[in-house]
Amino acid sequence: MKRLFSTLLALIIPVQAAVSQTADDAQARKARSVAQLRSEGVPTIDHLPTIEPESTSIRRNTEVVVQRAVALAIVAVKGETGDHAMGQALIQQFGAKGFFTPKEQAFMDDPDPSDQDQTNFTWRYEGVHVMLWALGIVPELERPDHICDVPFIANTLRELGTDGLMRGAKLRSQNELLDAADLTYRYDWAVVNARLKGEEPPTGLNKGVVHERHYALNWLIGYMDQDWDDISTDT
Repeated sequence: MKRLFSTLLALIIPVQAAVSQTADDAQARKARSVAQLRSEGVPTIDHLPTIEPESTSIRRNTEVVVQRAVALAIVAVKGETGDHAMGQALIQQFGAKGFFTPKEQAFMDDPDPSDQDQTNFTWRYEGVHVMLWALGIVPELERPDHICDVPFIANTLRELGTDGLMRGAKLRSQNELLDAADLTYRYDWAVVNARLKGEEPPTGLNKGVVHERHYALNWLIGYMDQDWDDISTDT
């Protein structure tokens, strides 16, 4: 009986240690984010929870992230220009058939989308920016107080194409993705809190950029295992 107890104890202790370690990891990530926000003068609240630790997050593969970047770029171009023929040509150019979600495909199939749809999809350039950062193409995610460099995105995709992205990309570590997701989650809380109080976003944050970045990062880490069309950005 004593030997059996010892065996069971040996099995239980590593599990407990792992649970503690993941909890500590998530708390440390939150602490780093809060420290950065406070250094910028961005409001925070202590009871905003941690995001999932690495052990329970979803790791995307490089191919899927490249396809997401290409799809987002194409819908953003159509959103910006309203040019249906150009959108169809880009699908052919980048071999992007099958890259789109149901909502994206409906937009791409619509020869005369609404102004609101065009505006919504134009914002997806910010998602492309996040994907290119995740793939190591963009060196850093700068503070979300300005829109991304759209000409850089266009030139990068034009020069590399889908195959070039596949060959040259290297998906960042899951810890890096989670760090960015946690920080952006807390930026978004500050933006939403300001809106609820009838105030402008704090310290010059761009609410559209913050929202789109939060959306893209939640997909990257597999938040609630949601498909792209259904991503939650709750705060």
